[in-house]
Parts: sequence; structure tokens; C-alpha cells
Amino acid sequence: MQDQEPLTVRPKRLSTPKPTFKPYGVPRYRLTLVAESSGLAPSGPIQTSVAAASLLRPCFDGLDREQFLVCGLDTKHRIIGINIVSIGSLTLAIVHPREVFKPLILMNAAAFICAHNHPSSDPTPSPEDRVLTRRLRQGAEILGITLLDHVVLGEERYFSFADQGWPVT
Repeated sequence: MQDQEPLTVRPKRLSTPKPTFKPYGVPRYRLTLVAESSGLAPSGPIQTSVAAASLLRPCFDGLDREQFLVCGLDTKHRIIGINIVSIGSLTLAIVHPREVFKPLILMNAAAFICAHNHPSSDPTPSPEDRVLTRRLRQGAEILGITLLDHVVLGEERYFSFADQGWPVT
């Protein structure tokens, strides 16, 4: 038995843990539209700028600064909902098309009317109002949501872009 080689004990290899593959985690979002109030009574289709101005004027009562909102309509031009897009200062409200179209897409609007007030009581649109209206018409055409009108409300009077033939695109 002396011819046998001495037993050698090899140390065990420490096994390294296999890396677990974790795919890049993309956050998932669920968007919903929440009705905050039902301040306006349901109405029939909005077919004229007079109807739009009289319906939306209460949304601007007593405001001392500009506010821009969109009124989403179904395929028969009945109101689905109204969303305040921007509350600005005495002389301007910053409005970006993506903020206009987001609520319209969420409410499945087929058409919309946008409106804002001029606290000065003069509803004459500014050059910026004309540029914004042009951009909104272009975006609406791309998205397939019809822009029926952009109404600028003064204290007593209003200006309708649709009635005036829209700005040249």
C-alpha cells in the first residue's frame, strides 16, 4: 500500500452565480380622462359660432387673465367635454398643440372648438392667435380631428376664425 500515491484534496471551486438577465424595464402607463364636474347641461349639436360663444362664455366669467380651453365634440358635434389647456397672464396664455390634442384624443373627440378670452374686452385676435390657429388646423388635419372654430371672447363681443375665413395656411 505504500505504492499508492497520497490523496490530494483539491479545494472546491467557488461557483460564481450566473447572472440573471433582466430585460430593460419600460414603465407602463394607463391614461384615463376624469370628469371633474358636470357644470354644463348637455346640449344639442353646436352648429354656429354664436352657439359656441354663448355656450363657452360662462367658462370665462369673472376671469382677470387669459385662459385657453378646448371643447371636444362627438361626430354629431355634441359636447363630450371641456378641458382648460392654459391659464396665462393678463395679456397671454402659452398654448402648445400637444397640450390641446392630448385631452381631445383621450375623450375620443371627432371635432373640437377652441376658445380663449381677452381680458381687455377687445376680441380682435393677436398675430400670435393667428399663428396658433394655423398650427392647430395643421395638427388637426394630421390627427383627423376637425377644428370647427377658434373663438376669441371679449366682454360683450367675440371673434370667430371660422366666420372670418380662417388665416391663410
